[in-house]
Amino acid sequence: MDDRKSIIDLVGEAVASGCRILRACEVFGLEERTLLRWKSKPIDARHGPIATPSNKLSETERQLIIKTSVSVNFVNLSPHQIVPKLADDGIFIASESTFYRVLKAEKLDIHRGHSKPRVITPPKAFEATRPNQIYSWDITYLQSSVRGQFFYLYLFLDLFSRKIVGWNIYDSQDSSLSAELLEKICKAEKVNKFQVTVHSDNGGPMKGATMLATMQKLGVMPSFSRPSVSNDNPYSESMFKTLKYCPMFPSKPFEDIEAAIIWMQKFTTWYNTEHLHSGINFVTPSSKHAGLDIEILKNRNEVYETARNKNPERWSGKTRNWNPITVVKLNPLKEKKKSNTKEKYQQAS
Repeated sequence: MDDRKSIIDLVGEAVASGCRILRACEVFGLEERTLLRWKSKPIDARHGPIATPSNKLSETERQLIIKTSVSVNFVNLSPHQIVPKLADDGIFIASESTFYRVLKAEKLDIHRGHSKPRVITPPKAFEATRPNQIYSWDITYLQSSVRGQFFYLYLFLDLFSRKIVGWNIYDSQDSSLSAELLEKICKAEKVNKFQVTVHSDNGGPMKGATMLATMQKLGVMPSFSRPSVSNDNPYSESMFKTLKYCPMFPSKPFEDIEAAIIWMQKFTTWYNTEHLHSGINFVTPSSKHAGLDIEILKNRNEVYETARNKNPERWSGKTRNWNPITVVKLNPLKEKKKSNTKEKYQQAS
């Protein structure tokens, strides 16, 4: 009420000094009609509800909900369990939603029970800046001509170059098979101890005793996805999609394991030496793995610069970015957005 009177007086002084009433109202963010209404009724006649809701809990009922919820029999149970148990004993105090509302108001709705809520730790973040630094591997099914029978493709991928560094196809899943394959890859790629990290999901062939023992012997550092989170191993998932959706993938199941191996040999040659991979700026994985991409992309830049110099009117800005990919990240940590009210206000003004 005091604010209204002060505004009416200030506007009156401004009008008396020669200011238009419309301009004076704009200063206070008011409509002229609002000011006229205030003059006719200077007292704010608005009021909240006067009557008490008929279904409002009494203080006794409220205290009974709290007392029941923290009692020995119910302290570890949620209202979803408390209310039915009370009903089985012929007791009704309030609905589940009312229990929740009262517990929330009293800050008693925090996790109830002996067990603690599951805390999912984010996977460790890695950065690959050179070949043979981080491998990603997984197993995928290849359908055979026998119903219900599958072959298993074990495939290791270099994250930095996207090159398939090793693979094999077996008729079973076993950690001894994956350990044998990893040992061959490390020998072929001349990997030193503690040079490479191998990332995979949590399957038996990945975490089996034989595989872990071989990794320890080779000095290979293991990394695993979170349980039931396929997104933690995105490079292998993407690799298998490329494999199964490429035009050369057979439309019919493989007759036997030898046929699957022959096809995989052809695919690996195409993928490593012919396929221009979008993730490494459209060079082949083999050229990236050997470091030849730098010269290839340099030549592309020169071609584009020459084309722009020849017809500058066709270019509105810079040429296409043909710079080499220098860092590949696995499960990068998400940066938390920091809200700064002061900065937002300064930007807005």
